[in-house]
Amino acid sequence: MIELEGVPELIDPVMVAAFEGWNDAGDAASTAVAHLEREWKGEVFAALDAEDYYDFQVNRPTVFMEDGVRKITWPTTRLSVVRVGGDKPRDLVLVRGIEPSMRWRSFCNELLGFAHELGVELVVVLGALLGDTPHTRPVPVSGVTSDADLARRMDLEETKYEGPTGIVGVLQEACAHAGVPAVSLWAAVPHYVSQPPNPKATLALLNRLEDLLDLRIPQGELPEDARAWQVGVDQLAAEDSEVAEYVQTLEEARDTAELPEASGEAIAREFERYLRRRDAGPPGGHATAEGGEGGSYLRDNPGGRQRPPKPDTSGGSGGAAGSGPKGEDEDGPED
Repeated sequence: MIELEGVPELIDPVMVAAFEGWNDAGDAASTAVAHLEREWKGEVFAALDAEDYYDFQVNRPTVFMEDGVRKITWPTTRLSVVRVGGDKPRDLVLVRGIEPSMRWRSFCNELLGFAHELGVELVVVLGALLGDTPHTRPVPVSGVTSDADLARRMDLEETKYEGPTGIVGVLQEACAHAGVPAVSLWAAVPHYVSQPPNPKATLALLNRLEDLLDLRIPQGELPEDARAWQVGVDQLAAEDSEVAEYVQTLEEARDTAELPEASGEAIAREFERYLRRRDAGPPGGHATAEGGEGGSYLRDNPGGRQRPPKPDTSGGSGGAAGSGPKGEDEDGPED
């Protein structure tokens, strides 16, 4: 059942969604939505029933203590609303959860039910895949849609992908059948350093979302985290001559492929983003680009992943690193 009590009338609402799991290399996409929720102080107004969509032996609930009382958090998908201020205020409906274990069509239909009740005009799904991209270059972000008219109007690629898909592709297809305009933004994460977090990829997704929706997103500590991440990976790569040589090969291939982009629209987009920020002042398992199994050249310490260290400090830690099945063609990400 859809419960929308307490949700105000929304202004030009856009739904922005991301799901942990196969479509979330380096946790880049889910972290991007979490960043939006945190920076704009979103409040959860609805959650899907976990028992309808999740296998608890795959995504286990967690136990925590609150005021001396033992409680359980169930894996699910939650929705919140944030209002973006400025000259043209608008609302974002944020969807953050875990790729469901079962009943994907019902899952998508339930999300589309929320979108319909809230008057959502556009659905943007964020994803991240593992690819042959060097960590030393800007993160490639592709914007794709299955709607030819939307592709022309918003300067997006019309998807031609065929192959295995995740919940991102299924949700976008469900939107198309329901007549809801939908776009997916995909960041390419270096497959040789796939463990989360990847703040550089998260920042790239948010920058692309800014351009798509013509709004300004507070970046918080992401730029500093992205710089520290790259310095840390540089240090780790320098310790292995084979990895360093491989990174150099990727750099040469990337630079050669992007020579035509060195002028024109790419520079114009970056300059416009710079002007926008200067004028505004300070603000208040995974899919991959090739078939087969993903891997990591920079290995984790036993017992958990290691975040690349900041200069002169030790790195943080988190859950186990991984690279899921590769589901994208080199010509572009899935829809």
